[in-house]
Amino acid sequence: MTTSRSPLAGGPLDAYQALLEGGEIRPDAAQERAVGKLQDLHTELADYAPHAGKKGWMARLGLVAGRTQPPRGLYIYGGVGRGKSMLMDLFFARAPVEERKHVHFHAFMLEVHERIYNFRRAVKAGKAPESADPLVALARVITDKARLLSFDEFHVSDIADAMILGRLFEALFDAGVVVVTTSNRPPQDLYKGGLQRDRFLPFIELIEQKLDVLELDGDADHRLAAMRLIDTYRVPAGPESGAELEKYFARLILGASPAPKRLTIAGREVHIPRAAEGVAFADFADLCGQPLGAADYLAVAKRFHTLVLSGIPRLGPNHHNEAKRFVILIDALYEHKVNLICSADAAPEEIYAEGTGAFEFGRTVSRLNEMQSETYMATEHIR
Repeated sequence: MTTSRSPLAGGPLDAYQALLEGGEIRPDAAQERAVGKLQDLHTELADYAPHAGKKGWMARLGLVAGRTQPPRGLYIYGGVGRGKSMLMDLFFARAPVEERKHVHFHAFMLEVHERIYNFRRAVKAGKAPESADPLVALARVITDKARLLSFDEFHVSDIADAMILGRLFEALFDAGVVVVTTSNRPPQDLYKGGLQRDRFLPFIELIEQKLDVLELDGDADHRLAAMRLIDTYRVPAGPESGAELEKYFARLILGASPAPKRLTIAGREVHIPRAAEGVAFADFADLCGQPLGAADYLAVAKRFHTLVLSGIPRLGPNHHNEAKRFVILIDALYEHKVNLICSADAAPEEIYAEGTGAFEFGRTVSRLNEMQSETYMATEHIR
Protein backbone atom coordinates (compact mmCIF):
# COMPACT_ATOMS: atom_id res chain seq x y z
CA MET A 1 0.00 0.00 0.00
CA THR A 2 1.22 3.46 -0.78
CA THR A 3 0.22 6.92 0.34
CA SER A 4 -0.32 8.12 -3.23
CA ARG A 5 -3.85 6.79 -3.47
CA SER A 6 -6.94 8.73 -2.42
CA PRO A 7 -7.20 8.70 1.39
CA LEU A 8 -10.91 7.94 1.16
CA ALA A 9 -10.71 5.09 -1.34
CA GLY A 10 -10.71 1.73 0.36
CA GLY A 11 -10.73 3.24 3.85
CA PRO A 12 -12.24 1.61 6.95
CA LEU A 13 -15.60 3.32 6.40
CA ASP A 14 -16.03 1.77 2.94
CA ALA A 15 -15.01 -1.63 4.31
CA TYR A 16 -17.46 -1.36 7.20
CA GLN A 17 -20.30 -0.38 4.91
CA ALA A 18 -19.52 -3.35 2.68
CA LEU A 19 -19.88 -5.70 5.65
CA LEU A 20 -23.22 -4.10 6.50
CA GLU A 21 -24.49 -4.39 2.96
CA GLY A 22 -23.34 -8.00 2.76
CA GLY A 23 -25.23 -8.89 5.93
CA GLU A 24 -22.07 -10.02 7.72
CA ILE A 25 -22.66 -7.55 10.57
CA ARG A 26 -25.69 -5.76 11.94
CA PRO A 27 -26.11 -1.97 12.30
CA ASP A 28 -24.55 -0.64 15.50
CA ALA A 29 -24.52 3.09 16.27
CA ALA A 30 -21.46 2.88 18.54
CA GLN A 31 -19.48 1.01 15.91
CA GLU A 32 -20.47 3.59 13.30
CA ARG A 33 -19.12 6.40 15.52
CA ALA A 34 -15.87 4.50 16.03
CA VAL A 35 -15.38 3.74 12.35
CA GLY A 36 -16.02 7.42 11.63
CA LYS A 37 -13.12 8.34 13.93
CA LEU A 38 -10.93 5.71 12.30
CA GLN A 39 -11.82 7.09 8.88
CA ASP A 40 -10.80 10.59 10.01
CA LEU A 41 -7.47 9.23 11.21
CA HIS A 42 -7.05 7.33 7.93
CA THR A 43 -7.43 10.61 6.05
CA GLU A 44 -4.98 12.45 8.32
CA LEU A 45 -2.37 9.72 8.00
CA ALA A 46 -2.45 10.04 4.21
CA ASP A 47 -1.19 13.60 4.64
CA TYR A 48 1.30 12.92 7.44
CA ALA A 49 5.05 13.33 6.76
CA PRO A 50 6.95 12.93 10.06
CA HIS A 51 10.20 14.83 10.61
CA ALA A 52 12.05 11.87 12.04
CA GLY A 53 13.00 8.71 10.22
CA LYS A 54 14.16 7.87 6.73
CA LYS A 55 12.41 10.85 5.10
CA GLY A 56 13.01 13.27 7.97
CA TRP A 57 15.67 15.43 6.27
CA MET A 58 13.39 15.87 3.25
CA ALA A 59 10.53 16.91 5.47
CA ARG A 60 12.72 19.38 7.35
CA LEU A 61 13.78 20.98 4.05
CA GLY A 62 10.17 21.19 2.94
CA LEU A 63 10.61 18.63 0.17
CA VAL A 64 7.84 16.38 1.45
CA ALA A 65 4.28 17.63 1.25
CA GLY A 66 1.87 17.19 4.11
CA ARG A 67 1.61 17.80 7.82
CA THR A 68 4.62 17.15 10.05
CA GLN A 69 2.78 17.12 13.38
CA PRO A 70 1.47 13.62 14.04
CA PRO A 71 -2.28 13.20 14.15
CA ARG A 72 -3.72 12.09 17.45
CA GLY A 73 -3.99 8.35 17.80
CA LEU A 74 -7.04 6.50 19.08
CA TYR A 75 -7.78 4.42 22.18
CA ILE A 76 -10.98 2.40 21.71
CA TYR A 77 -12.33 0.58 24.73
CA GLY A 78 -15.45 -1.43 25.45
CA GLY A 79 -16.80 -4.72 26.66
CA VAL A 80 -16.50 -8.20 25.24
CA GLY A 81 -17.96 -8.74 21.80
CA ARG A 82 -18.38 -5.09 20.87
CA GLY A 83 -16.35 -5.41 17.66
CA LYS A 84 -13.15 -3.61 18.68
CA SER A 85 -10.79 -6.03 16.95
CA MET A 86 -12.90 -6.07 13.80
CA LEU A 87 -12.76 -2.27 13.53
CA MET A 88 -9.03 -2.27 14.21
CA ASP A 89 -8.44 -4.78 11.43
CA LEU A 90 -10.56 -2.78 8.97
CA PHE A 91 -8.51 0.31 9.77
CA PHE A 92 -5.05 -1.25 9.80
CA ALA A 93 -5.42 -3.29 6.61
CA ARG A 94 -6.20 -0.10 4.67
CA ALA A 95 -4.00 2.41 6.48
CA PRO A 96 -2.13 4.65 3.99
CA VAL A 97 1.18 4.05 5.81
CA GLU A 98 3.72 1.56 4.51
CA GLU A 99 5.77 1.41 7.72
CA ARG A 100 3.24 0.01 10.16
CA LYS A 101 2.89 -2.80 12.68
CA HIS A 102 -0.19 -4.51 14.10
CA VAL A 103 0.38 -6.74 17.12
CA HIS A 104 -1.38 -8.15 20.14
CA PHE A 105 -0.22 -6.14 23.15
CA HIS A 106 0.82 -9.21 25.12
CA ALA A 107 3.05 -10.33 22.25
CA PHE A 108 4.49 -6.81 21.97
CA MET A 109 5.48 -6.76 25.64
CA LEU A 110 7.11 -10.19 25.35
CA GLU A 111 9.19 -8.83 22.47
CA VAL A 112 10.06 -5.71 24.48
CA HIS A 113 11.32 -7.77 27.43
CA GLU A 114 13.33 -10.02 25.12
CA ARG A 115 14.98 -7.05 23.40
CA ILE A 116 15.84 -5.42 26.73
CA TYR A 117 17.36 -8.69 27.93
CA ASN A 118 19.45 -9.00 24.76
CA PHE A 119 20.57 -5.37 25.04
CA ARG A 120 21.78 -5.91 28.61
CA ARG A 121 23.67 -9.00 27.48
CA ALA A 122 25.33 -6.88 24.80
CA VAL A 123 26.38 -4.36 27.45
CA LYS A 124 27.94 -7.10 29.59
CA ALA A 125 29.77 -8.42 26.53
CA GLY A 126 31.15 -4.96 25.81
CA LYS A 127 29.16 -4.64 22.59
CA ALA A 128 27.10 -1.70 23.84
CA PRO A 129 28.00 1.20 26.17
CA GLU A 130 26.89 0.95 29.81
CA SER A 131 25.46 4.47 29.64
CA ALA A 132 23.06 3.54 26.86
CA ASP A 133 19.36 3.46 27.67
CA PRO A 134 17.86 0.20 26.35
CA LEU A 135 14.39 1.75 26.05
CA VAL A 136 15.64 4.61 23.89
CA ALA A 137 17.52 2.12 21.74
CA LEU A 138 14.43 -0.07 21.49
CA ALA A 139 12.26 2.90 20.53
CA ARG A 140 14.72 3.68 17.74
CA VAL A 141 14.47 0.11 16.45
CA ILE A 142 10.67 0.29 16.48
CA THR A 143 10.45 3.68 14.76
CA ASP A 144 12.80 2.53 12.02
CA LYS A 145 10.20 -0.08 11.10
CA ALA A 146 6.86 1.48 12.02
CA ARG A 147 5.26 4.92 11.97
CA LEU A 148 1.88 3.46 12.88
CA LEU A 149 1.54 1.03 15.77
CA SER A 150 -1.74 -0.80 16.29
CA PHE A 151 -2.31 -2.86 19.43
CA ASP A 152 -5.05 -5.33 20.27
CA GLU A 153 -6.19 -5.72 23.88
CA PHE A 154 -4.02 -3.13 25.60
CA HIS A 155 -3.75 -3.98 29.28
CA VAL A 156 -1.22 -3.77 32.10
CA SER A 157 -1.09 -6.29 34.93
CA ASP A 158 2.61 -6.51 35.68
CA ILE A 159 4.82 -4.05 37.60
CA ALA A 160 7.70 -4.56 35.18
CA ASP A 161 5.48 -3.64 32.22
CA ALA A 162 4.11 -0.63 34.08
CA MET A 163 7.59 0.74 34.70
CA ILE A 164 8.69 0.24 31.09
CA LEU A 165 5.70 1.67 29.26
CA GLY A 166 5.99 5.33 30.23
CA ARG A 167 9.57 5.82 29.02
CA LEU A 168 9.14 3.65 25.94
CA PHE A 169 5.95 5.34 24.72
CA GLU A 170 7.31 8.82 25.44
CA ALA A 171 10.21 8.03 23.11
CA LEU A 172 7.84 6.62 20.48
CA PHE A 173 5.56 9.66 20.60
CA ASP A 174 8.58 12.01 20.44
CA ALA A 175 9.59 10.21 17.24
CA GLY A 176 6.19 10.90 15.71
CA VAL A 177 4.74 7.39 15.97
CA VAL A 178 0.95 7.23 15.82
CA VAL A 179 -0.69 4.68 18.11
CA VAL A 180 -4.10 3.07 17.75
CA THR A 181 -5.19 0.53 20.34
CA THR A 182 -8.13 -1.39 21.70
CA SER A 183 -8.78 -2.31 25.31
CA ASN A 184 -11.53 -3.63 27.54
CA ARG A 185 -10.87 -0.82 30.02
CA PRO A 186 -10.60 2.98 29.89
CA PRO A 187 -7.10 4.42 30.44
CA GLN A 188 -7.98 5.45 34.01
CA ASP A 189 -8.55 1.80 34.91
CA LEU A 190 -5.27 0.46 33.53
CA TYR A 191 -3.20 -1.31 36.19
CA LYS A 192 -5.91 -0.42 38.72
CA GLY A 193 -4.94 -1.59 42.18
CA GLY A 194 -1.47 -2.52 40.98
CA LEU A 195 1.71 -2.29 43.03
CA GLN A 196 3.17 1.26 43.06
CA ARG A 197 0.44 2.42 40.68
CA ASP A 198 1.24 6.08 41.43
CA ARG A 199 4.39 5.65 39.34
CA PHE A 200 2.19 4.52 36.44
CA LEU A 201 -0.15 7.51 36.48
CA PRO A 202 2.08 9.75 34.29
CA PHE A 203 1.77 7.12 31.55
CA ILE A 204 -2.02 7.32 31.73
CA GLU A 205 -1.76 11.09 31.39
CA LEU A 206 0.52 10.63 28.37
CA ILE A 207 -2.00 8.29 26.72
CA GLU A 208 -4.79 10.84 27.21
CA GLN A 209 -2.59 13.61 25.77
CA LYS A 210 -1.62 11.73 22.63
CA LEU A 211 -4.71 9.59 21.92
CA ASP A 212 -8.39 10.32 21.58
CA VAL A 213 -10.27 8.05 23.95
CA LEU A 214 -13.48 6.53 22.60
CA GLU A 215 -15.84 4.15 24.38
CA LEU A 216 -17.47 1.52 22.21
CA ASP A 217 -20.56 1.44 24.38
CA GLY A 218 -23.83 -0.45 24.10
CA ASP A 219 -25.23 -3.70 25.39
CA ALA A 220 -24.90 -5.80 22.24
CA ASP A 221 -22.39 -8.63 22.49
CA HIS A 222 -21.84 -9.50 18.83
CA ARG A 223 -19.47 -12.32 19.68
CA LEU A 224 -22.03 -14.02 21.92
CA ALA A 225 -24.75 -13.49 19.31
CA ALA A 226 -22.55 -15.28 16.77
CA MET A 227 -21.73 -18.07 19.23
CA ARG A 228 -25.43 -18.72 19.87
CA LEU A 229 -25.78 -19.75 16.23
CA ILE A 230 -22.92 -22.24 16.43
CA ASP A 231 -22.96 -25.91 17.35
CA THR A 232 -19.86 -25.68 19.51
CA TYR A 233 -19.28 -29.44 19.88
CA ARG A 234 -19.83 -31.41 16.68
CA VAL A 235 -19.86 -35.21 16.57
CA PRO A 236 -18.52 -36.99 14.65
CA ALA A 237 -15.42 -35.32 13.26
CA GLY A 238 -15.11 -35.64 9.51
CA PRO A 239 -15.66 -33.76 6.24
CA GLU A 240 -19.14 -32.49 7.15
CA SER A 241 -18.08 -31.22 10.57
CA GLY A 242 -14.90 -29.81 9.06
CA ALA A 243 -16.92 -27.80 6.56
CA GLU A 244 -19.10 -26.45 9.37
CA LEU A 245 -16.05 -25.43 11.43
CA GLU A 246 -14.76 -23.52 8.41
CA LYS A 247 -18.08 -21.66 8.20
CA TYR A 248 -18.00 -20.87 11.92
CA PHE A 249 -14.44 -19.60 11.68
CA ALA A 250 -15.29 -17.36 8.71
CA ARG A 251 -18.31 -16.00 10.58
CA LEU A 252 -16.31 -15.16 13.69
CA ILE A 253 -13.42 -13.40 11.92
CA LEU A 254 -15.83 -11.11 10.02
CA GLY A 255 -14.09 -11.07 6.68
CA ALA A 256 -10.55 -10.68 8.06
CA SER A 257 -7.72 -12.54 6.34
CA PRO A 258 -6.45 -15.36 8.59
CA ALA A 259 -2.74 -16.01 8.78
CA PRO A 260 -0.39 -18.37 10.65
CA LYS A 261 0.67 -17.21 14.10
CA ARG A 262 3.76 -18.16 16.05
CA LEU A 263 3.75 -17.67 19.81
CA THR A 264 7.17 -17.51 21.44
CA ILE A 265 7.41 -18.98 24.95
CA ALA A 266 10.80 -19.13 26.66
CA GLY A 267 12.60 -19.47 23.36
CA ARG A 268 10.18 -22.07 21.97
CA GLU A 269 7.52 -21.50 19.36
CA VAL A 270 3.92 -22.69 19.28
CA HIS A 271 2.55 -22.74 15.76
CA ILE A 272 -1.09 -21.81 15.17
CA PRO A 273 -1.99 -22.65 11.54
CA ARG A 274 -4.58 -19.89 11.14
CA ALA A 275 -5.80 -16.98 13.24
CA ALA A 276 -7.58 -13.64 12.93
CA GLU A 277 -9.75 -11.40 15.10
CA GLY A 278 -8.62 -13.19 18.26
CA VAL A 279 -9.84 -16.55 16.89
CA ALA A 280 -7.42 -19.45 16.37
CA PHE A 281 -7.99 -22.51 14.16
CA ALA A 282 -5.96 -25.67 14.72
CA ASP A 283 -6.20 -29.44 14.51
CA PHE A 284 -5.97 -31.68 17.56
CA ALA A 285 -2.63 -32.93 16.21
CA ASP A 286 -1.28 -29.35 16.05
CA LEU A 287 -1.78 -28.76 19.76
CA CYS A 288 -1.95 -32.16 21.43
CA GLY A 289 0.13 -34.29 19.08
CA GLN A 290 3.18 -32.13 19.73
CA PRO A 291 5.39 -32.04 22.87
CA LEU A 292 3.76 -28.95 24.33
CA GLY A 293 3.30 -28.09 28.00
CA ALA A 294 1.31 -25.92 30.37
CA ALA A 295 3.21 -22.71 29.52
CA ASP A 296 2.49 -23.20 25.83
CA TYR A 297 -1.23 -23.76 26.34
CA LEU A 298 -1.35 -20.82 28.74
CA ALA A 299 0.09 -18.59 26.01
CA VAL A 300 -2.58 -19.78 23.59
CA ALA A 301 -5.33 -19.17 26.14
CA LYS A 302 -4.12 -15.64 26.86
CA ARG A 303 -3.69 -14.74 23.21
CA PHE A 304 -7.02 -15.95 21.75
CA HIS A 305 -10.57 -15.52 23.01
CA THR A 306 -11.84 -18.40 20.82
CA LEU A 307 -10.24 -21.66 19.66
CA VAL A 308 -11.65 -23.71 16.79
CA LEU A 309 -10.21 -27.20 17.28
CA SER A 310 -10.87 -29.91 14.71
CA GLY A 311 -10.50 -33.67 14.84
CA ILE A 312 -10.45 -34.59 18.53
CA PRO A 313 -10.03 -38.39 18.32
CA ARG A 314 -11.28 -41.14 20.59
CA LEU A 315 -8.26 -41.82 22.78
CA GLY A 316 -7.21 -45.14 24.28
CA PRO A 317 -4.56 -46.50 26.68
CA ASN A 318 -1.84 -46.00 24.05
CA HIS A 319 -2.62 -42.28 23.81
CA HIS A 320 -1.78 -41.30 27.38
CA ASN A 321 0.48 -38.42 26.33
CA GLU A 322 -2.10 -36.95 23.96
CA ALA A 323 -4.81 -37.28 26.62
CA LYS A 324 -2.62 -35.58 29.22
CA ARG A 325 -1.89 -32.68 26.87
CA PHE A 326 -5.56 -32.36 26.03
CA VAL A 327 -6.39 -32.14 29.74
CA ILE A 328 -3.83 -29.37 30.22
CA LEU A 329 -5.09 -27.53 27.14
CA ILE A 330 -8.72 -27.63 28.31
CA ASP A 331 -7.66 -26.51 31.80
CA ALA A 332 -5.89 -23.48 30.32
CA LEU A 333 -8.81 -22.61 28.04
CA TYR A 334 -11.32 -23.00 30.86
CA GLU A 335 -9.38 -20.95 33.39
CA HIS A 336 -9.03 -18.10 30.90
CA LYS A 337 -12.63 -18.39 29.66
CA VAL A 338 -11.68 -19.12 26.06
CA ASN A 339 -14.59 -20.18 23.87
CA LEU A 340 -14.08 -23.61 22.34
CA ILE A 341 -15.63 -24.76 19.06
CA CYS A 342 -14.62 -28.27 18.09
CA SER A 343 -15.31 -31.48 16.23
CA ALA A 344 -14.73 -34.83 17.91
CA ASP A 345 -15.08 -38.54 17.21
CA ALA A 346 -17.07 -39.01 20.40
CA ALA A 347 -19.03 -37.24 23.11
CA PRO A 348 -16.89 -35.77 25.93
CA GLU A 349 -17.60 -38.77 28.18
CA GLU A 350 -16.27 -41.18 25.56
CA ILE A 351 -13.08 -39.40 24.44
CA TYR A 352 -10.79 -41.07 26.98
CA ALA A 353 -12.65 -43.82 28.82
CA GLU A 354 -9.68 -46.16 29.40
CA GLY A 355 -6.05 -45.58 30.19
CA THR A 356 -3.76 -43.96 32.73
CA GLY A 357 -5.51 -40.89 34.11
CA ALA A 358 -8.91 -41.82 32.66
CA PHE A 359 -10.58 -41.27 36.05
CA GLU A 360 -9.07 -37.79 36.38
CA PHE A 361 -10.26 -37.08 32.84
CA GLY A 362 -13.71 -36.72 34.37
CA ARG A 363 -12.91 -33.11 35.25
CA THR A 364 -12.11 -32.43 31.61
CA VAL A 365 -15.45 -33.98 30.60
CA SER A 366 -17.23 -31.69 33.03
CA ARG A 367 -15.43 -28.65 31.68
CA LEU A 368 -16.08 -29.56 28.07
CA ASN A 369 -19.79 -29.78 28.84
CA GLU A 370 -19.83 -26.49 30.76
CA MET A 371 -17.94 -24.72 27.96
CA GLN A 372 -20.91 -25.37 25.68
CA SER A 373 -23.24 -23.33 27.92
CA GLU A 374 -24.29 -19.77 27.14
CA THR A 375 -23.30 -18.73 30.67
CA TYR A 376 -19.72 -19.79 30.02
CA MET A 377 -19.60 -18.25 26.54
CA ALA A 378 -20.85 -14.91 27.93
CA THR A 379 -17.98 -14.74 30.43
CA GLU A 380 -15.23 -12.26 29.64
CA HIS A 381 -11.97 -13.66 28.30
CA ILE A 382 -9.24 -13.53 30.94
CA ARG A 383 -5.78 -12.66 29.60
